[in-house]
Amino acid sequence: MTKPTSYDDITRATVPDPDSSFRPSAAQLAQAREGFRALDADEEALAARVHAALADCGVAIDRVTVDVARAIVTLGGAVGTATDLAKLGAAVQDLDGAEIVDRVVISPAG
Repeated sequence: MTKPTSYDDITRATVPDPDSSFRPSAAQLAQAREGFRALDADEEALAARVHAALADCGVAIDRVTVDVARAIVTLGGAVGTATDLAKLGAAVQDLDGAEIVDRVVISPAG
């Protein structure tokens, strides 16, 4: 037997079927580049509660982002007026089990 000389030779000699390994999809590669982190079940439930509270507050939230990490909810983006900002804050301030970090700014749509 000859001594393997390259990485590919070593792989062919030691891995039963090197071409059957998992290959990430293009979407998964993009998420990895963006820093995507999958939410666990508790985080998903908290995110759903936050989205529901925001949907019911009467403010256009198309420019508002919600990030959940454990029990910390970070709101980002922008709203059009100070009144909208106050309504948004009031909608999420009393969510059980959540610490709210509000980084929403006032910026007229444009």
